Amino acid sequence: MSVQTFRYEGLPGRVLFGRGVTAQLADVIGQVGGTRALLLSTAQQADQARTLAMHAGALIVGHFAEATMHTPVEVTARALAMLNDLDADCVVAIGGGSTIGLGKALALRTDVPQVAVATTYAGSEMTPILGETAGERKTTQRTLNVLPEAVIYDVDLTLDLPVAMTATSGLNAIAHAVEGLYARDTNPVIGLFAEEAVGAFAAALPRLIDTPRDPEARAEALRAAWLCGMVLATTSMSLHHKLCHTLGGAFNLPHAETHSVVLPHALAYNAPAAPAAMAALRRAFGGEDPVTALVALARRIGAPTALRDIGMPADGIDHAADEALRNPYWNPRAVERDGVRALIARAYAGDPPAA
Repeated sequence: MSVQTFRYEGLPGRVLFGRGVTAQLADVIGQVGGTRALLLSTAQQADQARTLAMHAGALIVGHFAEATMHTPVEVTARALAMLNDLDADCVVAIGGGSTIGLGKALALRTDVPQVAVATTYAGSEMTPILGETAGERKTTQRTLNVLPEAVIYDVDLTLDLPVAMTATSGLNAIAHAVEGLYARDTNPVIGLFAEEAVGAFAAALPRLIDTPRDPEARAEALRAAWLCGMVLATTSMSLHHKLCHTLGGAFNLPHAETHSVVLPHALAYNAPAAPAAMAALRRAFGGEDPVTALVALARRIGAPTALRDIGMPADGIDHAADEALRNPYWNPRAVERDGVRALIARAYAGDPPAA
């Protein structure tokens, strides 16, 4: 048996996890050095955000409720104007990847500290990764300048997460773990996080579809999301994430739903070149074939399984394949246009995944 050489770098930051812990928001804002916080949310979560703001009192000086998926640069410009007008010195982002992405975009431009209050399982709150969209093209970058200084995981804030979002957000998180397992820079620590997280989600998500307000299952899913976020934060992603960013930016597809559809297809494509990752996933799924298990899980929890069902046009397959190959990136299996086009075509139609 050979000895694996690896490098692991833990990222800075603090995490507060539990039930009702948003009551400590004022203290957390103070811990990151904030005195005038701009609250960020989507329009849909505006009421939840205002309730959250009550815990911070006068520390919240404004509320920007226009966060949207894929972090369009024009939305960031409007939020930046409000940040400057209010002389805010930190941001509090409540929500999933859309709102937390906006907080990161503001931090990149101003270096303001961030408090991320996660209410979905997307995992963005744990990562130094920012994806932004200008026009139809989505670009990503990795820099510690966008890593939130503090993260709050309040289980109570997820009790009313809609069932559909629970399903797709959970599969989105699982995608981080899957790609972390076969990443070029994976390591045994990441492997433990990823395998544990996939197993936890595989158990918790079906329970949450049946009993959405089960606090123990919600806590298990939120803990798994934290682990998946840590995997995403410290390893490089490959084909799956590249495809999802390409599809989302080009066709304005919903982020989590795109991950849900593409994941089993990307895993099937990479499986022949990633035996160790497949072995770990097989353990996490209780001995089942990982690709088969992912498809079955998606169906069990009612997640979409075809890109055509979430808004992708039929004539976009070739464009997506071209975009996916535009900038070279590492993947365990060579990324070839014919194979990628076939993958996208199967995902579009909802056909069974294939290598």
